[in-house]
Amino acid sequence: MNNKVTDLFKVKYPIIQAGMVWCSGWKLASSISNSGGLGLIGAGSMHPEVLIEHIDKCKNATKNPFGVNVPLMYPQVDQIMKIIIDMKVPIVFTSAGNPKTWTSKLKDNGIKVAHVVSSLKFAIKCEIAGVDAIVAEGFEAGGHNGREETTSFCLIPMISNEISVPLIAAGGIGSGKAMLAAIALGADGVQIGSRFAVSIESSANENFKEMIVEAKEGDTELMMKKLTPVRLLKNKFYEQVKEAELSCANVDSLRSLLGKGRAKRGMFEGDLESGELEIGQVSATIDSIQPAAKILEDIWNEFLIEGKKLASDFMM
Repeated sequence: MNNKVTDLFKVKYPIIQAGMVWCSGWKLASSISNSGGLGLIGAGSMHPEVLIEHIDKCKNATKNPFGVNVPLMYPQVDQIMKIIIDMKVPIVFTSAGNPKTWTSKLKDNGIKVAHVVSSLKFAIKCEIAGVDAIVAEGFEAGGHNGREETTSFCLIPMISNEISVPLIAAGGIGSGKAMLAAIALGADGVQIGSRFAVSIESSANENFKEMIVEAKEGDTELMMKKLTPVRLLKNKFYEQVKEAELSCANVDSLRSLLGKGRAKRGMFEGDLESGELEIGQVSATIDSIQPAAKILEDIWNEFLIEGKKLASDFMM
């Protein structure tokens, strides 16, 4: 399949693996890239020296394009960007910040840039900033999310009608059927996080993976909207946040409750009680831990099969 996304990133399939903190190391990114998608290293959970190691290992593990996801609100972003430029990473996905800050610098160094947004307003700002692609992430997504709470089904067509650069849909996509729906709504490709978070190659803790597999409808909720909205699996920490929000806790109180290292404790170290467990609503549809390549293959094959079936069903 050749389209705007595959042509831009020089990949076989318009499927991007999200750069999830504590889940997206070199093993997952290289596996996705070797399978024809675009793998992303999640720099948000990495100190500069750790990122260098993961980029080196990813280069050795795949000859195909891969990228790095950089949340712009994270510390040491200047060092992270210098490493990316110096090590000639070909693709960067930025999020959680102003795309104007780094887009020109990265593009001047021959790097393709995509930025993640959760609203039409910021999508338009991204195109003005000169990004090569935009990721429209709906309310269903895991991790940090938009305050607008716009669902993918509403967000994708709104943005698609107003921009000219390639559009990548994210949030609630974990199957070929969902991918087909996103393409029908105007997306040129998809970014998938939660389903790859449970892959064998994901660096997430096995306890966390098993909890995702066991998750049911309603087991996640968007929390901490006063601070930084994040979708969480329900556990003891979630209950503490819920109680604080019902008590009208202010930003400082929520920041104190969150503390430092909460996400690492949950997703990487496997503390399912007091850890922060970030995952999307689509977790309710995930029922097994599989190799990343098998997940990508299943998604792509289902996309093709369902597309042909749909075309056949509606042929006049």
